[in-house]
Amino acid sequence: METAIGVFSSREKAEEAVKELLERRVPEGSLVYFTRSESEAKTVGKQLGAYAGGMVGGATGMSAGVIAATVLMVPAIGPIFALGFGAAALLGLVGAGTGSALGASISEDPNVLPPTSGIGSSEDAVFFRRVLNEGRSLIIVRTDSSEIAATSCEILNRLGLSMKKGSAPKSMVSRREADGVAIADIVGKLALTEGTVLLRDTVRDFLALGNNRIILNLEAVDFMDSAGLGELVRTHAAIRSHGGQLKLVHPSENVHKLLKITKLDRVFEIEPDEESALRSIHQAAAAKSAG
Repeated sequence: METAIGVFSSREKAEEAVKELLERRVPEGSLVYFTRSESEAKTVGKQLGAYAGGMVGGATGMSAGVIAATVLMVPAIGPIFALGFGAAALLGLVGAGTGSALGASISEDPNVLPPTSGIGSSEDAVFFRRVLNEGRSLIIVRTDSSEIAATSCEILNRLGLSMKKGSAPKSMVSRREADGVAIADIVGKLALTEGTVLLRDTVRDFLALGNNRIILNLEAVDFMDSAGLGELVRTHAAIRSHGGQLKLVHPSENVHKLLKITKLDRVFEIEPDEESALRSIHQAAAAKSAG
């Protein structure tokens, strides 16, 4: 399963991306459009509903699905609006209850999602909410199809906030351990077919061995696309679901720029070097034990 995340600074660009995704036959059930604005959810939902309905000859099911929105009500946080595109199936990405009508407050238990979704706790809703609060919109595509994933990444990379492709060699991941912490040194690209599967397999193996305190060294990663962003978010969620910690260490200039533009630098825990990351992990563990 591939997850691609597009972060947009304007509603217009996000709407353009969704329209093109639909035109290129990305299934509406694979898409979710996130916003913190109820008025934006209503406006975009109506516009895209009319567009999608016209595209399929006025099929009411698709149009209604686009217009409808689900509200994620996160305790002490507030609502996040998820426009229809199969939101009920994809809400494992952010965690919270589901509803059928825009504006409904629906979740009493923020942890009701399937444990196999990869991302599904109230903490992950907060994760996305921090980005949305910076005035960004989010489009998430989740699919088992390599063809659909490639199409989605091309569109999200071009219309979203992305970066120029680097010229790094073939992607590689080396694994090691230091002071009881699992470390992955990533080289090359963190992109669809170039690094995302390596990262996924590495983290899965770490967790299978009981290593839930993990550092990702991104110093030698020269390019990351929408699938790379999606994989980092999945990694964060997988580690948190195992009660662990994730630290990103010394992102390359290109990667750090992308994280700053998308505001994800305020979401991930980023350390300047391995020593700082190890110290932070052990301090957190000690505080948790003391509490």
